Amino acid sequence: MDAAGWFLVGAPWDCSGSARGEQVAPHAFREAGLSAMVGRDLGDAATVIDRTDRDELTGVVALSETVRAAHALSGELAVAMADLPGLRPLVVGGDCSILLGIFPALRTHLGPAGLWFVDGHPDYLDGRSSDTGETADMELAVLTGVGSEELTALAGASPMVAASDTVLIGHRTEGLDAASAAELVGLPSDLRRIDAPTVVRDPVAAGRQAVDWLAGTGNGVWLHLDLDVLDPESLDAVTYPQPGGLDWDQLADVVAPLARSPRLVGVSVADFRPDLDPTGDQATRVLDFLGRTLP
Repeated sequence: MDAAGWFLVGAPWDCSGSARGEQVAPHAFREAGLSAMVGRDLGDAATVIDRTDRDELTGVVALSETVRAAHALSGELAVAMADLPGLRPLVVGGDCSILLGIFPALRTHLGPAGLWFVDGHPDYLDGRSSDTGETADMELAVLTGVGSEELTALAGASPMVAASDTVLIGHRTEGLDAASAAELVGLPSDLRRIDAPTVVRDPVAAGRQAVDWLAGTGNGVWLHLDLDVLDPESLDAVTYPQPGGLDWDQLADVVAPLARSPRLVGVSVADFRPDLDPTGDQATRVLDFLGRTLP
């Protein structure tokens, strides 16, 4: 990882409002040495959520605070991208809700962009179908125009990214409960996907396929990494671990073609729980991965 090529923005965002752990991840990664790995550390955006109420109409937890947090991250990121044109952004959450602030900033600064979405879950529910109402259950749906208008309109025009300009990578498709299986059935037909078993069989080919699919998409592609794409045997300090995931080498192999692509505009990392990593060893492992994988 070339430190001179990146700037860092922390997004201490726990969409549950319960302070369960994700919001401390930017601090934990800095303690493990992340600031020294980038050219500029711009501190944290004001994305802390501290309400747990569920909106009666939409079913979304902390809806008004989520909108506020998205605008805060979007504004800070858009300004940074304009002020630091030679650097790519690295946004560290927090949970996957950070994408609700990232894509409005991309719209402002770049226009349309694609998304490589590396995640153990599809995150394609809404406030009613989600058991929890957490936006981390639904951010991919929101980005592609499905969900409450307060969220889908965060960037003005909806969708923030077309389903056809998105590749879902590493999601589990085997041994699912009924609700998770139903979520997969509800994915748009034009949303391209490469499931975890396919990645495990040939991660390099999977990464190359994801690059080829978005070769002509918009003004670049954002790479989002939810660490629960990893199998719990490789990393278990996440909120919703699942078996059947990738190991570190498989993740590095599938991400490498994406990270090397000239279309890469930035990277986000989400769902790390420092409270489940008392020794700090797993935070160090994440930084080792970023250091050897990002350009």
